[in-house]
Amino acid sequence: MILPRELLISAFQAALDAANPLILVPRHLPIPPKGRTLVIGGGKAAAAMARAVEENWPAEAPLSGMAVTRYGHGQPTSRIRVIEAGHPLPDDQGAEAARHMLREIQQLDRDDLLLVLLSGGGSSLLALPETGIDMDDLRTVTKALLTSGASIKDINTVRKHLTQFSGGRVAALSAAPVVSLIISDVVGNEPTHIASGPCAPDCTTYADALATLSRHSISPHDSIMNHLLRGLRGEIPETPKPVDSTSRNVENHVVGSAAQSLKADESLLDSQGFHVINLGEIEGEARELASQHATMLRECRLRTDKPLALLSGGEATVTVRNPTGHGGRNSEYLLALGLALKDAENFWAIACDTDGIDGTEDNAGAIWAPDTFAQSIQSGMNAEEMLQANNAQEFFRSLDKLVMTGPTRTNVNDFRLALLI
Repeated sequence: MILPRELLISAFQAALDAANPLILVPRHLPIPPKGRTLVIGGGKAAAAMARAVEENWPAEAPLSGMAVTRYGHGQPTSRIRVIEAGHPLPDDQGAEAARHMLREIQQLDRDDLLLVLLSGGGSSLLALPETGIDMDDLRTVTKALLTSGASIKDINTVRKHLTQFSGGRVAALSAAPVVSLIISDVVGNEPTHIASGPCAPDCTTYADALATLSRHSISPHDSIMNHLLRGLRGEIPETPKPVDSTSRNVENHVVGSAAQSLKADESLLDSQGFHVINLGEIEGEARELASQHATMLRECRLRTDKPLALLSGGEATVTVRNPTGHGGRNSEYLLALGLALKDAENFWAIACDTDGIDGTEDNAGAIWAPDTFAQSIQSGMNAEEMLQANNAQEFFRSLDKLVMTGPTRTNVNDFRLALLI
């Protein structure tokens, strides 16, 4: 058997390999059109997806465009321009790129092709505020949503009604056929929820956006509220809905997801003699998921003598109670899980974000080893207090337990693996 720490790292790498855009994208490329192909893209995997298109597109077929990715996540390209912009909070760089893309889309005709490359993070990276909405106000409401414990679907319900690039508007604008290739970071893999669904019809409304803000006790600035109220009164158009004819010439293809990564890891762990419990893609508050998983592991231990592996993906959420804390949802989950199982023998775990960035920190996630809790006591740390203070990243940094990958240039969201050996 591979040593436990090496197995955790190997499993995370296997998850990343299964989500590699350079492998996923070429399998799904469309046939070049009679006219030209315009590529637009946004997300943490957008640069690698653009590179994959370039490397596999016929040299004689016209190809141009732009893809926006997070700062530091770029890739060298020649035919498709890669722009870096702000994430998780939008900025003017991303807004200007989105504005440029919308102008380019309007110049297409029926003989052309609009090829759209989307991945997690696209909502913020392509956030062009609607007319009358201030970028600072958009950043403020985005930050409030991100720290409120709201799900990504709730967050995107609001963003679809505040920005020009989302909620099916891209597909509605194009006179050319649209093919959208998507690497999903959302549970369920529905195109409308990934990068706020630029090419997918939207079932949510201005009323839903207002209800979401109210449910999470968020009072946005005047430019946001005035826009949403105008939409509620019917003074400005709703996002394109499923009944609209604009979706007839659009294909949305999910080419990569967490399920593929988890399946690859299931095979790896099975080959190492583990009884594997694959929970698939799940959502929930990070600490609550940790509590549930700890209970599940204890119960399963009573039913089998084989080494246990509990595997899950999806996206946890964190309700931030201490804005000065340092810790993403994966490190918060892992610290809560470690505390719940601190007395278990031979307990190991890893929790990482597949984009290489846990929340807004510089680590992908962290590792828990059987001696982690004892080390924290010896170091004078109070693990429970650090968890309550949303300071999990600092806990693992102090113990040299962080997983550092740098930008992975893909994104199928959380990867969690717990072992009882």
